Amino acid sequence: MFSKWFKKDEKSAPKAPQIMGLYLGGSFELDELKLKLLTPELCIENPVSRHLIQAVGEAHLDSGGKILRYYTDDNAFLQVILDGGDTESHISDVKLWYFYDTKTIGTTSQWNECLNNTISQPSYCVDEEDFHRVWESVGDISPPVAVTEKTYEEDGDVSETDQFMMLYERPLENDRTESLLVVGEEKIVGNNADRCLVTSTGFDLQPSDIKING
Repeated sequence: MFSKWFKKDEKSAPKAPQIMGLYLGGSFELDELKLKLLTPELCIENPVSRHLIQAVGEAHLDSGGKILRYYTDDNAFLQVILDGGDTESHISDVKLWYFYDTKTIGTTSQWNECLNNTISQPSYCVDEEDFHRVWESVGDISPPVAVTEKTYEEDGDVSETDQFMMLYERPLENDRTESLLVVGEEKIVGNNADRCLVTSTGFDLQPSDIKING
């Protein structure tokens, strides 16, 4: 009888999304030669080739697309953008991101200033490198893109975070780019709002650059 109860609970537990063989608790490796060639141009320092997936995030876009993020043990996340469906044929973008900086936002006025002026700017400087805004709107104001990310942890916990994002890029050699993601994050804990400003830098990958270890 008890075994039947446990099996029912397992089936009803939320399941983290999977794509390209990536899944919560799994691992993957990146093309080590490509990393070595690309790293000297990046703000990222010493990215590793092997990653263990410790959490998975999922966010739906107003356009009908979806963001999947596979958070790893190297302070990084592999991001997969899907457009129009949930299969590999719908993948439109794959990037590896590394967290660069996180700042706590303590007051409502600081949070409003972040949403109105900090996240979205024509350009953004990180590590003495200038990145230029990618998501431009018609007119003078380009507000951050708002999504709600549902995050699945290895211990079974599931949480939601409201995110307000802006994407930036800067050119590299051989027609490559380095990307910058600036995000205001808000999570309600009890009756309090936990807020922070997170910056991450990343670069493009091809699915063929990724080896799934299982």
